[in-house]
Amino acid sequence: MDYIYLDHAATTPLHQSVQSEMKEMISKAFGNPSSIHHFGRETRKVLDRARENVATSINAKFNEIIFTSGGTEANNLAIFGAVEANKDKGNHVITSEIEHHAVLHPFEELERKGYEVTYLPVDTSGTISMADFQKELRDDTIFVSVMTVNNETGIRQPVEKIADQLKDHQAIFHTDAVQAYGVESIDVNELPVDLLTVSSHKIYGPKGIGFLYKNHSIHVKQQLFGGEQERKWRSGTENVLAIVGFDQAIRSLKEELNSRKKHYEKLSNEFIKQLQASDVICSINGETSLRSPHIVNVSFEQTDVEQLLMNLDLEGIAVSSGSACTAGSINPSHVLTAMYGEEDARLRNSVRFSFGKDNNLDDIKRVVNTLEKITSRLRRLA
Repeated sequence: MDYIYLDHAATTPLHQSVQSEMKEMISKAFGNPSSIHHFGRETRKVLDRARENVATSINAKFNEIIFTSGGTEANNLAIFGAVEANKDKGNHVITSEIEHHAVLHPFEELERKGYEVTYLPVDTSGTISMADFQKELRDDTIFVSVMTVNNETGIRQPVEKIADQLKDHQAIFHTDAVQAYGVESIDVNELPVDLLTVSSHKIYGPKGIGFLYKNHSIHVKQQLFGGEQERKWRSGTENVLAIVGFDQAIRSLKEELNSRKKHYEKLSNEFIKQLQASDVICSINGETSLRSPHIVNVSFEQTDVEQLLMNLDLEGIAVSSGSACTAGSINPSHVLTAMYGEEDARLRNSVRFSFGKDNNLDDIKRVVNTLEKITSRLRRLA
């Protein structure tokens, strides 16, 4: 069976250039970059080259990049590090109801520690309201975290407007850009955030590596102790081989960013067009004009998401019902719950399709034809 993979928002396969680079480096960059001998110095060169390339990709400075084990650790370092470093200035923090759990769960922990947390709601478009944000922002607000692109719906949040609102405020602004980086161009000078999170395995790099951009002018409190690595922001010997792969994934991304984005737009637009022309009874979740081109979240009427996913998998089509971190959970999507309420049928019949650079229009045609067949059968059985 020929399989079609449409779950790139969960993870991506390794880019061919990444595989080649990691294979070549696996026996070369084994020295500890903290060692002063030849092997350590050679590995340090590799690490420094990668950090410079990462920084350049978002127009940041070399010393503003902190390598982490991935997006989750980067989010935790940003949230706990910034809040603890600024706790003398206030006790109030803000996030949204639709953040990834790698942000929501740390905020829940802040609540347990006594911080006052505001969770901004979203409407059916999938976005937060700037009026709500302005209403909730207080003089004692010390930290704000709002994602750039939602990982379930692909809906982009008004991060530029939030940054502008905070330019004369004491609050530190963090954005989880895991789903945006690799699809759109990011410049931390044009988008003046203080902290920004990126993960390698969303851009055809290896798992277990990511970075946190930290503006040089702000301080975060160290969360991992045990060494001098990453200028003390993140102790532990750097995962140099994974960083090499991440570095190469970014180099490939720089060459392909515009073509990838156009390709995703072509695929998602054709997918929606064919769905609308088919006998599939469905609707798109969220405001289409605000959607990032690589993600389409679709509600299929009179179907059950678990049955739909299982039937698609049997037909060789890999998709998901939302965040991979909650796969197998009986709880409905917290993102769709925030958008539609707890009783809406869309919580139990929605599927996320996320496109990649190797998908093609033949894939789209097969997926829509398969959906037509499966949903028709499931509606008859309902």
